[in-house]
Amino acid sequence: MRSVGVEEELLLVDPRTGEPQALSGAVLAIAAEQNQGRAHAFTKELQGHQLEFGTHPRTTMAELAAEIERCRAEAARHAAEAGAAVAALATSPLPVRPALNDDRRYRWIQEHFGLTALEQLTCGCHVHVSVTSDEEGVAVLDRIRPWLSVLLGLSANSPFWQGHDSGYASYRSRVWGRWPSTGPVELFGSADHYHRQVRDLVSTGVLQDEGMIYFDARLSSRYPTVEIRAADVCLDASTTVLVATLVRALVDTAAREWRAGRPPAGHGIGLLRAASWRAGRSGLDGDLIHPLTMRPAPAERVVQALLHHVEEALEDNGDLPQARKALDDLMSRGTGAHVQRRLLRRHGSLGGVVRECVRRTQERVR
Repeated sequence: MRSVGVEEELLLVDPRTGEPQALSGAVLAIAAEQNQGRAHAFTKELQGHQLEFGTHPRTTMAELAAEIERCRAEAARHAAEAGAAVAALATSPLPVRPALNDDRRYRWIQEHFGLTALEQLTCGCHVHVSVTSDEEGVAVLDRIRPWLSVLLGLSANSPFWQGHDSGYASYRSRVWGRWPSTGPVELFGSADHYHRQVRDLVSTGVLQDEGMIYFDARLSSRYPTVEIRAADVCLDASTTVLVATLVRALVDTAAREWRAGRPPAGHGIGLLRAASWRAGRSGLDGDLIHPLTMRPAPAERVVQALLHHVEEALEDNGDLPQARKALDDLMSRGTGAHVQRRLLRRHGSLGGVVRECVRRTQERVR
């Protein structure tokens, strides 16, 4: 059974007002002190308003869910000691001023990318799934491309930007798309071609290094995994677990297709970008682009197509009943973006939305 790990980026906010707080340095210092110098799960990100954590590789979703719950709870405790709270929000509903962390790498990024870097306060969810080789990994990347927009639709959790409704379910995906190396990619065909493409991109001088290869899905440069990066950070931990469950099943399914000699779909990058835009615009509250036909279809039908596509892998991993239930629950309650808009109608203020999202961030996986 393939191992799975998750990285989540959380937003640091004022617990009273909901305004973003650039306190990641203080929170990380508290985490280091409480762990007495031992390694811990938390790291900084580009903006000081962000706190990232990564789980260990897990083979069961119950173990992964427990670690996500623990990391979110620890993040909340460390943040509270620094006078902040954590919220699993992919963008800040309230206005925010840039506060890049002081780091040589981040200074280079700010110098070269200007306003794109300054405005880049977005929080994503990255899922790592183990692969046996780079060849298998690239075969997987080639075959999961059409399905990544569906994952974005399921995870959409960023409707607000600088105090206004953006009109999108995942505005993070639009802001994130400003980097020159983001989004869907061409078919690679082989590990050699993949690595040559990465080297060529870095050689342009536009990117600082391979760490700035921000494809929707890529080979990890640190681990023997494929890293799927299409999703918003999810408001509810149960949605994070669902996304991780579906991602592992997608990887399993793609690897089986590769071994069976089935070629990947040849959809062009333009179609894949359109599918990603559609998912970011409406989430599950409208049509999505069906990965098999590349035509619009009701979101529920597209989600069921994804479930059918990976059903055998889910069953083999023992994940099928939980995945079905989690999908039913998500379709019933709506995405994080849907929930945030409903909270705004209830509370009447974006500060109230953030405060409620702080509470939901620490809820147990249902």
